[in-house]
Amino acid sequence: MMTIRTRKLIGTIVLLVFLAVYALLAMAVAIVLQVKTSSKLVELAYYAVAGLAWVLPAGLIISWMGRPDPPAPDA
Repeated sequence: MMTIRTRKLIGTIVLLVFLAVYALLAMAVAIVLQVKTSSKLVELAYYAVAGLAWVLPAGLIISWMGRPDPPAPDA
């Protein structure tokens, strides 16, 4: 059983690693799109989607981190 304090520590580390990896992957895809001289509309759509796509996984991690501790069993 994990306490909220432990979940916050693990969640913070996972969130930082996730955001760093996501940013690098998004940048790599943007470079490929630019090199292939995609249309400006495709490029704009990519930046809009890539700029917002990290929000859902980050929100799930944050909501997991904030779950309250289960009540202690009666002894």
